Amino acid sequence: MAEQPNSNNLPKEQVIQLYKKAERIHPKKATGKYANLRILMILVTQLFFYGMPWLMWDDRQAVWFDLAGRHFYIFGLVLMANDLLLLTGLLVISAFGLFWWTTIAGRLWCGYACPQTVYTEIMLWIDHLVEGDRNKRMKLDKEPWNARKIRIKLTKYLLIFVVAAWTGITFAGWFVPIREFVPAIFHGTAGAGSFGVAAFYGFVTWLFGHIMRGQVCFYMCPYARFQSAMFDHDTLVISYDTERGEPRGARKKNVSREETPLGDCINCTMCVQVCPTGIDIRDGLQYQCIGCAACIDACNEVMDKMNYPRGLIRYTTEAVLNKEYTDAQIKKRLLRPKVVWYGGLLMLALIGLLTFGFTRDTLNVDIMKDRAAMARTNQDGLLENTYRLRLTNASEKTQMVKLEVSGFKDIRLTGQPENGVRVKGGGSEMVIVQVATQPEYARKGSHPIVFTFHYAPENEPNRVRDLREKASFIGE
Repeated sequence: MAEQPNSNNLPKEQVIQLYKKAERIHPKKATGKYANLRILMILVTQLFFYGMPWLMWDDRQAVWFDLAGRHFYIFGLVLMANDLLLLTGLLVISAFGLFWWTTIAGRLWCGYACPQTVYTEIMLWIDHLVEGDRNKRMKLDKEPWNARKIRIKLTKYLLIFVVAAWTGITFAGWFVPIREFVPAIFHGTAGAGSFGVAAFYGFVTWLFGHIMRGQVCFYMCPYARFQSAMFDHDTLVISYDTERGEPRGARKKNVSREETPLGDCINCTMCVQVCPTGIDIRDGLQYQCIGCAACIDACNEVMDKMNYPRGLIRYTTEAVLNKEYTDAQIKKRLLRPKVVWYGGLLMLALIGLLTFGFTRDTLNVDIMKDRAAMARTNQDGLLENTYRLRLTNASEKTQMVKLEVSGFKDIRLTGQPENGVRVKGGGSEMVIVQVATQPEYARKGSHPIVFTFHYAPENEPNRVRDLREKASFIGE
């Protein structure tokens, strides 16, 4: 709000609105190459999201994040709570991957694969299917409530409810066995926690995808704010060619480009009408732009009708628009320092994650000293300590584990089964063992010892691996 002078020539109080109530945006349906690519990406991502929990691996769900049991099952890989380093590595890779790709091609993630964009697009499909295209939807919203409007709105909300509910159920199905969870919902026997997660995620899908839509990107997503830090003048972004398009203005279809002093933009506003966030790309790059390229498809369609060259709005770089090089030379600028730097970090993180994943121990051990009796003398006159060993199998195959202990000249281990400990895939076993030595070797105080665990798959006894864990022996 601009300042207005009062009678004393002093500026009046200025009111600044921190949040402006958003008007409902009814984007026109875009058709073209990028619209088809967006549909393909939505189908691929949602086929993965909705379908993956139903895949089986042996006798369990192929991908199952069992939070209650602290096990993450990903096909043949089993991750335990102490494998969080892998999750950290995955997050680092995702971050560097996003930085690297944003430096090259801007917000393609937002336009084609971000869940917010995907579910907003699905809700727009439902709007278009039930209420019609942009003009019909706008007209329907202005109509007074009547039987026809109520019927249309109820039909739309029924479809939206089905999509949101099934999305919530599927999300919960990544964390509980979905083949048991879905029947339990319809029989009313689903656990309160699982049902609550499904209901909450379904509600969020409805709220973000249908009600808030672009407001989530504008006010809640931090990526829109810091993306400019990763952009440079060689980053591919959706741009309006001002030199070619201006001055804009309407003209008859049969008027050639040479017969008018106007630019190629006929000011049809189709680029604005198809934009899901309601911006005008002709005003320049804006943080509200999610890179969906709907404006490119719409503008190219208009250029075809006018017999003008395509590309008035296109993916290009700031340097191209500044005449530093041509569109044909964009590929040569891919290997610039920032791209190489992000790409190198991404590759190192990926190599590190894969190396750790394939070389990590598939046996996890927790050693707990028996606090009830720190040390005692056994019937043979040896000084003895008792330990509780929890052996956790971080693989799908049953493993046989045998124990050894070292640390003193004369040291003995008792308590483990004669043939070793059998630990089922993804399971754990508790073993109580005693370690004994001559009293003169373990004077009063704490003494370091080492447990060695020899483990191998039950059906592959020759594939033996060793795991060593330190512990303390208490003397008297």
